[in-house]
Amino acid sequence: MTESVVDVSAIRRVVSSTPRFHGRVWDVRTDIVDLGDGQQVKRDVVQHPGAVGIVAVDDDLRVLLVHQYRHPVSAVLWEPPAGLLDIPGEDPLDAAARELFEEASYRASDWSVLIDAFTTPGGSSESVRLYLARGLTPVAEAERHVGEGEERGMLTRWVPLRQVRAGVLAGELHSPLGIMGILAAASVLIDGISSPRPVGSPWLRSGSPST
Repeated sequence: MTESVVDVSAIRRVVSSTPRFHGRVWDVRTDIVDLGDGQQVKRDVVQHPGAVGIVAVDDDLRVLLVHQYRHPVSAVLWEPPAGLLDIPGEDPLDAAARELFEEASYRASDWSVLIDAFTTPGGSSESVRLYLARGLTPVAEAERHVGEGEERGMLTRWVPLRQVRAGVLAGELHSPLGIMGILAAASVLIDGISSPRPVGSPWLRSGSPST
């Protein structure tokens, strides 16, 4: 595509906004929105800080996945390393490098942008940026991060990109970041039908592009 399909000029006026819940990670508010045609609607919004995910692919075209328990869906999912943008002022690329180090014990020398997405635009402001990481080297045992909570003792697995793409289409993987990232990585690295973007590319978040 040569043109953006997101019309940021179509943002509707918020008549009022009422806080409903303040949580550890995200908040919930109720907005009354003027649609501009004489209608006003009431919408509940989960205010999310955003997140990054890392599709790490080695020289043999294998993808690195982690096995993480996700309580809201009561399931342990195979998914790419990922994390919230919940450290004030942290650059998204730095956050991605940190998550790759902490969750999977790898560093990468080559980074690019695969996908930007609103994961649940009907109810949440969450925007995610998925990076492609290449030039991978393992972290020495003595330097490895010890995770907490669901991240403690997570299993990791290297899976051939072709195999894991087939798993997505067979309904065997359910992580949205995994599905998007794997299909995008396959488009770039197997099919050659697209190219990743530079890490400084603009990122549309909550209606406003940022870098």
